[in-house]
Amino acid sequence: MPPRARARSYDPAKTRTAVIAQLRLVRKAAEELDATGLDAPTRLGWTVRELVAHLAMAVTSVVRLLERPAPPAREVTVTGWAAAPAAHAGPIDEETAAAGEDLGGLLERAEARFAETASVAPGDRLLATRVGAMRLEDYLVTRCVELVVHADDLTAATGVPVRHDRQALATAVRVLADALAAKAPGGSVELRIPPFAVVQCVEGPRHTRGTPPNVVETDPLTWIRLATGRLTWAEALDSAPLSASGDRADLSAHLPVLGRAHTV
Repeated sequence: MPPRARARSYDPAKTRTAVIAQLRLVRKAAEELDATGLDAPTRLGWTVRELVAHLAMAVTSVVRLLERPAPPAREVTVTGWAAAPAAHAGPIDEETAAAGEDLGGLLERAEARFAETASVAPGDRLLATRVGAMRLEDYLVTRCVELVVHADDLTAATGVPVRHDRQALATAVRVLADALAAKAPGGSVELRIPPFAVVQCVEGPRHTRGTPPNVVETDPLTWIRLATGRLTWAEALDSAPLSASGDRADLSAHLPVLGRAHTV
């Protein structure tokens, strides 16, 4: 059995900054949409309006959770959050459908409340999230994933590119790469997502030196789409910048890695 990889760490201050930066980019894109654009469908079954509202709530959830009593012990890591089952999808859909109409104001208030509250709470403060007790510093990382993945959903729905903050994008890529390594542990395949992540995964002969016999390489957004089920393995091989070499380099059996409870 390969040695267990050390859990990746994230700087809470950088993560908070990345959440705010990505939220501002979403807000800028939303402000440029007219009523027709906001009512357009997305690949999630929501309208663009509902999706933007969901992102505001995803950020303000930090504030709501900090207002509640801290649970007694940590139960879930970032990787465990990524693998959460579909049972939590219903309440998310209901909350999103109930969102208000003033999206500009909603996003502005979300940023202000998040900046005020998250900046003073200690990173090891435990939060009672849907999927179990998490540290605040870990939950902030999950907010980056939500914002980055849904920014790409907005681009797909509107045809207007939504920019990605570099730190937020890097965080999302690393979380999803680590989630794959946890789901398919091993050392026979090397997944490369330059410039942000390299992980070993998939059970089999472990590579020790030289060029790995099984290598998968792609760009950050293609990886995010694969990891969240927006893009299939076959589609990526056919139309996206994805290369896979070696007998074990087909990762289709291990994708997607993000549960429907979040963003699929």
